[in-house]
Amino acid sequence: MNFLEERILRDGVVKEGNVLKVDSFLNHQMDIALFERMGMEFLRRFQNEKIDKILTIEASGIGIACIAARYFNVPVVFAKKAKSVNLDGETYTAEVESFTHKCKNQVIVSKKFLSAGEHILIIDDFLANGCALQGLISIVKAAGASVDGIGIAIEKGFQMGGSVIRNLGYHLESLAIIESMDAAAGKIVFREQPARSYSSSVEVQCGHRVASSGISDLQ
Repeated sequence: MNFLEERILRDGVVKEGNVLKVDSFLNHQMDIALFERMGMEFLRRFQNEKIDKILTIEASGIGIACIAARYFNVPVVFAKKAKSVNLDGETYTAEVESFTHKCKNQVIVSKKFLSAGEHILIIDDFLANGCALQGLISIVKAAGASVDGIGIAIEKGFQMGGSVIRNLGYHLESLAIIESMDAAAGKIVFREQPARSYSSSVEVQCGHRVASSGISDLQ
C-alpha cells in the first residue's frame, strides 16, 4: 500500500452514491507535504517523457499541478470554467461533465498558453467517468500539441473513465485506484498496482532532475 492509499484509508470518508470525501487533505484543505510526495512520484512515473507544460482544470487540480510543476520545472496552465473579463483573445473550449457536481461546463484555455508541438502532461485530482480528461485532451489536440502523459491522484477504477483513456492509448498513471467502496461499512478496496523500480531513475529536487542509481516505488 502506498502513501496516498494509506492517507485515503485514514482520512477519507465514503458517502452514498460512490462519493469519496478527501476534503481534509486533497481538495479543500490541502496537505502540501502530501502534494510534494505526489509531485515526486509523478516525476518518477513520467521521467522518460519530455514535458513542456502541465495542464489541469479548475479548481481542485490546480494545487496538485502546481506542486508537481516544481519537480518538472515547467509552467502550469489551468482550464477555466467561466470566461472572465481578463481572458482576452482567442480561446480553445470544450464541454465537460462533472461527476461530483452533476453539471456540464464549458472549459476555456487561452490560445496563447498552448502551442503546436508542445508536450503536455495533464494532471487532475480525480478520474471517474473521464469526461473532464477527454475535454482537456480535445483542447490539447486543437492546439496541435501532444498529450504525453496523464497523472491522476485518485481513480475510481469501478467507473469507466480509466478504461476509456487507456484504450485510447494514453499513458495514464493513477497514484491510487479504488476498486470498490462501501458507504455503510466505510470500506475502501484498492486495486493492486505492480511494484515499480526505475532503472533510469532520477533523484528529484525542486526544479531539477539529478541522475541516480535506482529508485523503488514510494511507500
